[in-house]
Amino acid sequence: MRIEPLYRVTFTTPEAWSVEFDGTNGKEGQSFLIAEGRTEGRVAARYRAANFPRRRTDGALLPDFRGVLETDDGATVLFSWHGYALPRAGSKLELAGSMTHLSRDERYARLNDVVCVVGGEVRPRAGEDGFEVVFDVSELVWEPLA
Repeated sequence: MRIEPLYRVTFTTPEAWSVEFDGTNGKEGQSFLIAEGRTEGRVAARYRAANFPRRRTDGALLPDFRGVLETDDGATVLFSWHGYALPRAGSKLELAGSMTHLSRDERYARLNDVVCVVGGEVRPRAGEDGFEVVFDVSELVWEPLA
């Protein structure tokens, strides 16, 4: 198998709510966030999503996204992605995960049977409060085993 770039996502979360609680080994939490942004690449679109991530006691986040891509050419593509946002040196979180898509539009229907991989980061916004999320979505292309 190989991966082929599909699009890059950049978004912020203008609305967010969180609940923290004492877990067995420290603070845990659950959040609900509204995400807004854009995709660029082979799929150019407005990005809107809801995320219901859990924060573990070790600081890792487990994203749980459901959303929609409103493509620049008028299609609707729903998506779901899950993975990990792992704390690393500095103030960034490294993102890794998987994504699936669903569309009735013939231009995007092939994505209905494609597993995608996600890789990116959560980083502070330059010159502003808050953070932005940037990640690449790549299509996992099946190839016969050697």
